[in-house]
Amino acid sequence: MITELSANRPTESAQQPRLTRRRFIGRAGRFATGITLAAVSDVSMAPMAFGAAKGPLKVAAVLTEFTYRSHAHVLLENFLESYLFNGKLTSPGMDVVSFYVDQFSERDMAREVATKYNIKIYPTIAGALCLGGEKLAVDAVLSIGEHGKYPINEKGQQEYPRKRFFDEIVAVFRRSGRVAPLFNDKHLSYRWDWAKEMVDTARDMKIPLMAGSSVPLAQRRPPVEVPRGAKIIEAVSIHSGPVESYDFHGLEVLQAMVESRHGAESGVARVQFLQGDAVWKAASDGLWSPDLAQAALSTDLPLPNVSARDLIRLPDQGEPFVRHAILVQYRDGLRSVVLGVKYGGGIKWHFACRLAPETQPLATSFFVGPWQNRNLFNARAHAIQTHFRAHRAPYPVVRTLLTTGVLAAAMDSRFAGGRALDTPQLNITYKARDFYKMRELGATWKMITEDMPQPKGIAPNGDSLTPKPR
Repeated sequence: MITELSANRPTESAQQPRLTRRRFIGRAGRFATGITLAAVSDVSMAPMAFGAAKGPLKVAAVLTEFTYRSHAHVLLENFLESYLFNGKLTSPGMDVVSFYVDQFSERDMAREVATKYNIKIYPTIAGALCLGGEKLAVDAVLSIGEHGKYPINEKGQQEYPRKRFFDEIVAVFRRSGRVAPLFNDKHLSYRWDWAKEMVDTARDMKIPLMAGSSVPLAQRRPPVEVPRGAKIIEAVSIHSGPVESYDFHGLEVLQAMVESRHGAESGVARVQFLQGDAVWKAASDGLWSPDLAQAALSTDLPLPNVSARDLIRLPDQGEPFVRHAILVQYRDGLRSVVLGVKYGGGIKWHFACRLAPETQPLATSFFVGPWQNRNLFNARAHAIQTHFRAHRAPYPVVRTLLTTGVLAAAMDSRFAGGRALDTPQLNITYKARDFYKMRELGATWKMITEDMPQPKGIAPNGDSLTPKPR
């Protein structure tokens, strides 16, 4: 049995970061209506429980590549400049002091950003963590192993080097005799054994480790909360992106919503990947409920004048709306499904569940904000910064270990022609943590709206809201 990874916790609670960002004061007077100098009072000036005596935390960024709209871009811009979170201008309170970049593409931004922010690019991960010396010289590590040209294996998994990044980071920790908080972007690895090894190593070495998806932190519309301790009978998570890379996000949405159910999380017993007629046979066999999917879709209908019932249709009624499904059977009997659907360009996310003894399902959509998924990373960065300061992730890393394992099993099932696979390795138990304070609740979208052009590079949100000369 795999239980929750524990981490050292500070003796004081984490507070908002000090307002120490580069050129912040100089920029503050230029904010648009709604973000005036008065908004600066929303950013706490109190010192941090960790690192207060020595100023902002020093962060090393280990990256696969740094291109426009890559994860490196949309995460790091919220570390390099102040950002809006729940309508408040927020200072990260951290200095990114080094980069390791695994691949430099023709569209590379790393060199330009490094020059602008006086960040040194090192040729090795050890160099970035040690700042050219022999021992660890940073307070936290941001590992972003997403995007870039990496092999896609026979199962359809992109072989991002997250485990290699982790191993080289850990080697520095071992040599230095101390560790630092570490964030791993998205799922831990495309291989289950490597993912488990990463979590086991973090537990053994007491490395505060955080991982996972940004989507569970998005605004819920309507603002649905699953009651803690509720008995959930079935659940559905829907996404509009491709296989594997977006299935992970769909699984994280599912897990974030069901993990606080009655009896706590006890793991997953069986996983199956389905396509075509098999999706609908599973529905007729009672393994997932189209009406629950309709309830989820009805919270944010993707097409005008088309009902959710019209969208969830059988193949003989035209091209099926559902591209594929991942059935997830939990050990406690909860049945669930992640559906990949044909609309929305990867920015639509829905969830619904049925609770006993209620007759009406709970349903919501996750709104990522303007500029496609870019602003989704404001809340993500805020959660990571909280982790770096507190030495404790806002939600357990074993949540992502579980979703990593389900995703790996789903890809195995797909490779095996859709055969259902028992998953005794996913006997994972943990108690959910309340991460409400890490979520965007919608106030930011009163300031950043759909009709505003997004910045071409890295720019603080205050600047992006400044009226431009006509």
